[in-house]
Amino acid sequence: MTSPSGTPVAGGATGTAPPVNRNTGRRRNRWFVQVGWRHLVAVLAVAFSLFPILFVLSAALNPLGTLSSTELLPTGASLENFTNLFDRTAFGRWFFNSLLIAGVASFASVFLSALAAYAFSRMRFSGRRVGLLSLLLIQMFPQFLAIVAIFLLFTTITDLWPAIGFNTPWGLLLLYLGGALGVNTWLMKGFFDTLPRELDESATVDGATHAQVFFRIMLPLVAPILAVTGLLAFIGTINEFLMANVFLTNSESKTLAVGMFGLVAGERNNNFGIFAAGTLLTAIPTVLVFQMVQRYIVSGLTAGAVKG
Repeated sequence: MTSPSGTPVAGGATGTAPPVNRNTGRRRNRWFVQVGWRHLVAVLAVAFSLFPILFVLSAALNPLGTLSSTELLPTGASLENFTNLFDRTAFGRWFFNSLLIAGVASFASVFLSALAAYAFSRMRFSGRRVGLLSLLLIQMFPQFLAIVAIFLLFTTITDLWPAIGFNTPWGLLLLYLGGALGVNTWLMKGFFDTLPRELDESATVDGATHAQVFFRIMLPLVAPILAVTGLLAFIGTINEFLMANVFLTNSESKTLAVGMFGLVAGERNNNFGIFAAGTLLTAIPTVLVFQMVQRYIVSGLTAGAVKG
């Protein structure tokens, strides 16, 4: 059918427009309400998280050594700050000290906490409840509140055994062990409680000792919580500053947190580029450890939270 002017009319012989499918628009609105806003929130969260990293990366590549730049990728970007970081500071030694302390402290705290959690969960002995409550009570007070007592204690230890006193990684390691055992024990104890006791009983009937039950049966089953507590202990130790700043004064014994603070504490206008370069390198161990244990994180954080 054509119009009086000779042009065809949409709709064929009836001359009516095709029906509009309003369900399409409704489906789009429903999709945005149910799914789309989640993607929007995720994109905003990722952008919010990546902006500081890009800012630090820009400062690390800025040859002027300043934090501000008119461009995200500064003009004349170079690796000069990374070179100066190793040439002008003892960054390599700080990095080694931090990895040594964080690695040994996290492993030792996880192992000792697992032993304590197994005992609190599977054994019944005098003082069990008091011990659990004492661990919980101790965690309510920051370790820094006892800095005076700890300092006097380390003064005595330094006089008797200089190898584990001030300015030694082993002395700081002992200090970190005391602060991490309580919360790790509680987390692991909740995870141990979720395991059926029939496993212990059947192994005991077969003649297994507590040590065999713990190492051959329990530890493989609680691998998720071991990974989570190990990651938390590693991050907390490698980023700790207050206690390390008090007990480490020698440049060769400093950790990354203390050494990096010294780059900007005195001259606040000259070392920010080097500081940014060191910050990027400092994040590498934590990222690698997280990648190794990420498949355990979700189950490790939730399984022990339903029973305590």
